[in-house]
Amino acid sequence: MMACRAMQRNRLRPREPVRRVSSKDARRGASGGAMPFLDKLKSYFQNHSQLFLGTFQRLAKEPVQTLMTSLVVAIALGLPAALYVGVVNLQQLGSRVETTAQLTVFLKKDAADIAVDQLRESLLSEADIISVDYISRQQALDEFRALSGFGDVLEMLDENPLPPVLIVQPVERFHGDLLASETLVVRLKGLALVDDVRLDMKWVQRLQGMLEVGERLAFSLGVVLALGVLLIIGNTIRLAIESRRDEIVVVKLVGGTNAYVRRPFLYTGIWYGAIGGLLAWFLVAAGLQWIDGSVERLAGLYQSIFQLQGLGFSGLLALLITGAVLGLIGSWLAVARHIGSIEPK
Repeated sequence: MMACRAMQRNRLRPREPVRRVSSKDARRGASGGAMPFLDKLKSYFQNHSQLFLGTFQRLAKEPVQTLMTSLVVAIALGLPAALYVGVVNLQQLGSRVETTAQLTVFLKKDAADIAVDQLRESLLSEADIISVDYISRQQALDEFRALSGFGDVLEMLDENPLPPVLIVQPVERFHGDLLASETLVVRLKGLALVDDVRLDMKWVQRLQGMLEVGERLAFSLGVVLALGVLLIIGNTIRLAIESRRDEIVVVKLVGGTNAYVRRPFLYTGIWYGAIGGLLAWFLVAAGLQWIDGSVERLAGLYQSIFQLQGLGFSGLLALLITGAVLGLIGSWLAVARHIGSIEPK
């Protein structure tokens, strides 16, 4: 009797559905924790992308404050960038000049024509000299009168004040070798008929020295102003942290970690730096556009086709990356100092 009742209860009990294991579930079970890891990674990147866009939207809601802070960063980045552009353009101008080791040999005024011819032939016989051109005193006076515009003043002089000149062109190995050229200058100065010798390449060497000083000045100014950018962004982020202190306390009360709390502030610093880099590029480009017409007219007076060279796309990328990195470092320093001190009571 009892067995019959048990059989009836088993018939009335609903049967559990048979769960079929799909191939996808089998692969998930076989892969262990691979899928949860991918889900966590996807969630991590989604969180960062939302914070990246969210911080920009927050800055866009305060355009005046954002623009003022970014302009200060732009000025700090734009000053060394403008100095660098100036050095690059001067280097471009200097590279157009032929850096030959041509020597201008000034002879004594009372040098006889026969002695000058003998000296010229003697120099031409040397292996280190290619050519020697002679400019007489009268030729030098005529050339000076034509180029200087002081013809009327020269007519008032009792005698020709200009000495005869030899233009000496050494061999190619002297080109760019200032030490060897100066050795040749010393040797020519020791000749009897020579009064003075000028090396035409020296001004190019001086220009290169000035450009080297300009490069170092641009680098030093960039380092100092980079520290200024760190202080500017760090102070801005500190004020943002203080204004959102209550919000940070609430987030920590519900379990938010310091890493979670500092992310929006880090992205805020990156945005400030990147926007500042973009504005710096526009400021430098606007300055070059403003003086480009004057430079073009000046180059035209010297029959030159020289054109100013700007930062270009590579310069834009450099300023954006530099600004973003400085913004990240500055915000990180501010966050690391102040976030830890804000704790729920």
